[in-house]
Amino acid sequence: MTTNIALETTMGTIYVELYTEQAPKTCKNFETLTRRGYYDTIIFHRIIPNFMLQTGDPTGTGRGGTSIYGEKFEDEISPQLKHTGAGILSMANSGPHTNGSQFFITLAPTPWLDGKHTIFGRVTRGMAVVKRMGLVRTDAQDKPVESLRIIRASVIEGESDAA
Repeated sequence: MTTNIALETTMGTIYVELYTEQAPKTCKNFETLTRRGYYDTIIFHRIIPNFMLQTGDPTGTGRGGTSIYGEKFEDEISPQLKHTGAGILSMANSGPHTNGSQFFITLAPTPWLDGKHTIFGRVTRGMAVVKRMGLVRTDAQDKPVESLRIIRASVIEGESDAA
């Protein structure tokens, strides 16, 4: 059974499908944090055009966040999964085996991230929202000038496919 998550943002809703077979521990972390309301009201603290949107840090600094397993957990790198284009859901990290709660959605192919970041899903609906978010004005630290946030993240119950 596929796990689908809705990320209701200040610019519209993004629907993602989780790759539970390729990254079971990462998906369990993301789903559990979603069910706990952990991502609700969190800002997108880093947006780089033609690269990615990053969120998942309750401090809004890019240095915070914890997993359900403690502070950090190991990578789940799947050789079949690549950062091939826009809409890839991947864990943000600060080096090998430093996954917590932060994640990003790609805006373009990012092959240099392959083998370094756990890919755990993809956008199934809402790519227009993702693309619009990638165009917002940001400051010198890549933080959006006007706050963009996840209003509410929720697990879509009873659907086998959000597409």
